[in-house]
Amino acid sequence: MTADKPKRILVVAPSWIGDMVMAQSLLIRIRREDPSVHITVFAPAWCLPLLERMPQIDRTVANVFGHGQLRLAERRKCARELAEDRYDLALVLPHSLKSALIPFMAKIPLRRGWLGEMRYILLNQRYRDKKPMPHLVAQYNALAWDPRDFSPDLVAECPNPQLTAHPEAAPEILARFGISSEGPALGLCPGAEYGPAKRWPETHFARAAAIWIRRGGSVHIFGGPKDKPVAEAIRAVLPGELRERCHVVAGLTTLPEVADLLSACRGVITNDSGLMHVAAAVGTPLVAVYGSSTTDYTPPLSDRAVALYLKDLSCRPCFKRQCPLGHARCLADISPERVMEALDGLLGRAEDAR
Repeated sequence: MTADKPKRILVVAPSWIGDMVMAQSLLIRIRREDPSVHITVFAPAWCLPLLERMPQIDRTVANVFGHGQLRLAERRKCARELAEDRYDLALVLPHSLKSALIPFMAKIPLRRGWLGEMRYILLNQRYRDKKPMPHLVAQYNALAWDPRDFSPDLVAECPNPQLTAHPEAAPEILARFGISSEGPALGLCPGAEYGPAKRWPETHFARAAAIWIRRGGSVHIFGGPKDKPVAEAIRAVLPGELRERCHVVAGLTTLPEVADLLSACRGVITNDSGLMHVAAAVGTPLVAVYGSSTTDYTPPLSDRAVALYLKDLSCRPCFKRQCPLGHARCLADISPERVMEALDGLLGRAEDAR
């Protein structure tokens, strides 16, 4: 932060669920530094309901420009409207050229971000070297400072995202879908939009679900409409007597409803995905399974989370969407029993804390 603190800040938000949740860490830091600052977030329309669960935000504005869409005349019109709010500072979180255009067109005096896609002129406060800050959340937090005043030590500890959630709303949400949860609920998040190389096998999710149900619990499978087939496939693998206690809510809920339902779960098993970050941000104990990706960049930001990955597999992390070797051992070799053991450890710690 500079001595002369900005009073009105426009935050240009990322377009992925997980990145948006991690960006809340920056908003928390800004709000702690100056409770009087006014924060507007410019974000994709689908994301706005989730932003309502971030109390640090004063106003949201829908970013109606889809990926790859320039629509220059419409961007100028949007910039003119934003210019009327007289922002002192724009924080541009995505690295694309287009994400920096509107703050530039709106003539916001300070435009801060990481150098990316040919946008040197569009930003006048530029960050360059990411090496001291491998975690994305630290790169976001760095934007709270003028680059001239910044040291990596300032972001050695970043605030964890904390979405507002209402676990007491879960029974009413489930009842709308004809679901009455029996026993403590385990949440499963088997989707990963990035690709199959980030998805733990369906049979592994099913085995973990069976272990939980046999203990007397129930299972809820979360995700978007695209995740419904994999959710149904997991449920189909379960023996008939267990299937009735496994409920697919993928594709049925809004993002705020997902946050409420995840907060009501006893625990969560998840891939490295956007919903992993939502579950972490509502404080539910979770085990995250990592395949082609790495915790060095986007770990679950929670003291109640464990990330599992194979440390002795030379081909990972490869960051590929599909396994180039065809075996996906980085995921298949992480057994359901290992995952459940990690979850039990987390739940035991949670009980001790209570």
